[in-house]
Amino acid sequence: MVHYSLHFAFPAVLALVFFPLMWQTAYLIMLATMLIDLDHLLAKPIFEPRRCSIGYHPLHSFYAVPVYALLLLLPATQIVAVGILFHLFTDTVDCLWSFRHCHECYLNSRIYAVRSWVRKRLGRKAMD
Repeated sequence: MVHYSLHFAFPAVLALVFFPLMWQTAYLIMLATMLIDLDHLLAKPIFEPRRCSIGYHPLHSFYAVPVYALLLLLPATQIVAVGILFHLFTDTVDCLWSFRHCHECYLNSRIYAVRSWVRKRLGRKAMD
């Protein structure tokens, strides 16, 4: 319930705060950024309740995030960038909540793999 509220209701708040003169248009554009979830159709199975989408699906990948962040620099794509980045934030929060109840899900996630890789590069021990 919280997850879907963040996906559908909170973008209205973002639109009002960041784009007050055109908040209705900004809100609709941010809702349209949910099309990023079409990349779930490439997964097998399409829906896996214990799978974290961050780092798993192509448009939710760690490679895509910097591209979305760069879109913030272009005025024409700022609304789309805010919508996509907030969508990814919401999905990350959902993953973290899931990990609280499923440690195995965390250990099998791409978030854990990237975190472990970074810790290794920094010379820090892995802490599970």
